[in-house]
Amino acid sequence: MEIILLKDVENLGFKDDIVEVKNGYARNYLIPKGYAIIATPGAKKQLAEVLRQRAHKEKSLIEEAKKLAEKIKALEIKIPAKTGKQGKLFGSVNNANLQEALAKEGIEIDRKFIKVTGGNVKRTGKYQATVRLHREVVVELPFEVVKAEETVQAEEKPAEETSENEQTEE
Repeated sequence: MEIILLKDVENLGFKDDIVEVKNGYARNYLIPKGYAIIATPGAKKQLAEVLRQRAHKEKSLIEEAKKLAEKIKALEIKIPAKTGKQGKLFGSVNNANLQEALAKEGIEIDRKFIKVTGGNVKRTGKYQATVRLHREVVVELPFEVVKAEETVQAEEKPAEETSENEQTEE
């Protein structure tokens, strides 16, 4: 069944693409959720007209995305995370953590457009993520997972307390 996508759908296509999918997937999921419509001849003509009108707007959107890509490349993102011994994290760092870090820098990007290379990060170190700003603009985002300050302070406090306890016992 041929459908026209109304929104970007992961592993299928972008908004306004005409794609071929199985009938059940279209009728039971994509169309009821509002992700797609059936590609009738009238809908295809309407889509062609909309794409013609949007062509010059698309150029400006691509330029904005490229400027944002340059801004993202210049960033040095460090994500603090609680760690155990040998740099292993309690939990993991994922695209939601990167979205929060970018938001602190003043860049608002939906987390579904951020892909962490290799899945979730479970150790400290330097990693790469891919950020899709536009269907034609994809940028690599280097980031580093570092040991959180809280865990360092928590480890130092027991050492101080034991030295105080030794002094009071004497």
